[in-house]
Parts: sequence; structure tokens; C-alpha cells
Amino acid sequence: MAGERAADWISAAEARDAILAGVARLDAERRPLLDALGYVLAEEVVSTVDLPPWDNSGMDGFAVRAEDVRGATPEAPRVLRVVDDVPAGHFPSRAVARGEAIRVMTGAPVPDGVDGVIRVEHTDGGTDIGTADARVAIRRDEDAGRNVRPRGEDVRRGQSVLAPGTVIRAGSVAVASSVGRSALSVIRRPRVAVLTSGDELVLLDGFAEVEAGRRIVSSNTYALAAQLAEAEMEPRVLGIARDTPASLREHVERARGCDALITSAGISVGEHDHVLRVMREMETEIAFWRVRIRPGSAMAFGHVGGLGGIPWFGLPGNPVSTLVCFELFVRPALLRMAGHTRVFPPAARVVVRDEHRGKPGLAQFPRVLLHRLQDGTLAARLTGSQSSGVASSMAAADALLVVPGDRGSIAAGEVATAVVIGGAPLEAEPGW
Repeated sequence: MAGERAADWISAAEARDAILAGVARLDAERRPLLDALGYVLAEEVVSTVDLPPWDNSGMDGFAVRAEDVRGATPEAPRVLRVVDDVPAGHFPSRAVARGEAIRVMTGAPVPDGVDGVIRVEHTDGGTDIGTADARVAIRRDEDAGRNVRPRGEDVRRGQSVLAPGTVIRAGSVAVASSVGRSALSVIRRPRVAVLTSGDELVLLDGFAEVEAGRRIVSSNTYALAAQLAEAEMEPRVLGIARDTPASLREHVERARGCDALITSAGISVGEHDHVLRVMREMETEIAFWRVRIRPGSAMAFGHVGGLGGIPWFGLPGNPVSTLVCFELFVRPALLRMAGHTRVFPPAARVVVRDEHRGKPGLAQFPRVLLHRLQDGTLAARLTGSQSSGVASSMAAADALLVVPGDRGSIAAGEVATAVVIGGAPLEAEPGW
């Protein structure tokens, strides 16, 4: 029974800090470059080449010696002999001498003697290219001494191009591939077991019982799996445990090999709430039980000794409570385990458009929809009923309004903090 342990009743900030202090970064694994997208880099990436590997053209045009074209105008063009034609992927056959030019495409190597590329728009386009009589008339000289990108301008051999802790995005992939890395060492993402409990619950394959009025769908199973996937974690759904210690223990045992366990429901003080008892039997060191928040006060956190000491997040069973606790506490912890340093949902200052009434003593997190007013101010409206059983209030929400515990209520027109939900962009420090 939950009553065998006194409630801790810690604050939301204390719960957040205790959880983050209670998780550790996972080990590294090697992944193919494209499969590393979204992971956190565990190694330094050092270039073994110069980028670009040669002096190259920044324009389609004609590579010249600047001294040969200065002063060129449409009325008095400088005419040069074109001695080579170099598309990208090819190399010049010779250097450029005085009075000569080479036609080049963007990215093509430029030969010795060149210190400028005249864009084709500033020429007559050239005549008889590819023959001994090839010529080009330079009509403007502003590109003299420009549009040559020097070797190593982007990266020098031996330079660090990606640091440990970098979140691998498309730009990181571009850099890693350009220096020849086909695989990267990254922090492994947590494999997270999800367990719901309740005799009244079925998965979707049992929806006929819902239609018959005998059961309800375990929406928390699907919501938690979705939140984990949204956070780029690996969910492992353990099914639904019955409201008996034996069934709960059997299902918890299935979490072996996972990096964390989330349970939903069975953690309050009801006659059939057996989760805390079973977790104690699994040698769980419980850091806290009960947080001064609404929704989600019946929350616990600890480490399951019987499963190798993995973190355990004991969430309430009400759908909104589960979703809110995940956003505020679980997602940041799992991101920290995956090596991220920016783990907190962004916070924004908003003008409250609807009054929210609550009792002092618990920090309240009503669900709100954000919209921008004409003057640029961000405003927040309640999404309807704020009952912890009304999942639609979360489905419509952009953010959680923060109502401090010493107040409980907030009036329309007040300025308050809203925590944006859904994952990104993330912050390095909590905003609530």
C-alpha cells in the first residue's frame, strides 16, 4: 500500500532537480552517419583534409590576373585570350599568363597566377571558346581580385570541426561527410519501458469491450509511447498489468534490458494501488513520492535495484496528469541520459486571457493555447475544462500555464509564464 510511505510533498522545482540529479548519461555507440541524425556526438571530429582542397572559383566566369582587367568598362573593355575551359570536377591544364584567361565554373579549381574571377555577366560571354582564337571581352573590373575561394578557407587539416555534445543535425552531417566520416560515435538513446495498470483498461485490439461499455482504452500507453517517440527515445510497451501485485511484478520484470521504466497509475492510496509496494519489493530506492503540483501530485521517482538500478518514473493514471508529468519531469531526464545539455522546454511570458481558479498549496499547470496579438504580445487561453481526466484539454494545448503554489488562481489580464510543450526548441536552463 502507498500509505506505508509518508508523502514527501516536495515542490515541482525540487522534484525536477532530484530527477535530473538521479539520472546519468548513457554510454556511446557507433552509428552510420545518416543513422546518427538527432543523436548527441560523443567524440571530437577532426578534419584530415583542407576544405576546400584547392583554390576554387566562387562564380561562373573567367579566371584572370587582376592587373589585366583593372579599368575595364563597357566602352573600353579588356580583351583577353582564353587558353582553357575548366568545368567543376576538372583541373586547369596550365597557369594563366599575362593577357590570358580561363573559363571556369563555380567550384572549379583556379590555376596559378589567378587572383580574380570575373562573373560571366560582366563579360561578352567569350567567343570561339575551345579554339585557338578564343577571346573574352571584360566589360567591368569590380570582380578583379575577388571570387577566388582559397584552399582551407572553410576547414584546415587537423582542425576540430565538431565537438562532443553536438546534436547531429543536417549541417553536422554535411560537415562530417565533407571530412570523410561515414560513421560517428554518439550517446545511446534510452530504451524506455512503458507500463500501465488497471483492470478497467484494454489496448486498441480490445476496443469491442469499450463499445460494449465494459472497458476503456489505455490512452496513456499510446500517449507515453508517442511522447517518447517525439523525444526521439525508444519506447518498449510492456502491456497492461492487472490490479494485483503479482501481475504488476510480472510486467515490471519485462523491463529488463531497458534504461528506464515509466509506470502509469496505481501509485495513489487506493485499495488497489499496488505500484509502490511492488517497486519496494523490486529493491527500489524511492527518492520521493508526492509533488505539490496539479495535475500530477501522485508522482514518484526512484531507482529499481532489481532491474540494475535503472531510473523509475511513477506517474499518476489520469491522462492529463501523465502527459503533464512527462513534459515537466520525464522528457528532460531522458534527454539528459541521451547526452543533451539543452533539455528544458522553453518558457514564454504571456498575457492570461481566461481566469483560472484553484486553491493555494499546489502549483497549477492549466493547459493553454497560445496566440499572438496585433501588438506582438503573446496571449494564452485555456483549452476548456482543466480536469485531469479530460485528455482533450492537452490535445488542444500549446503550453502549460504556470500558476505558483502560493496563489493557486490567476486572473484574466495578468502576465504569467507558460511552458511550451512538444519538445523543441529546448533550453539549457529551466524557465519555470
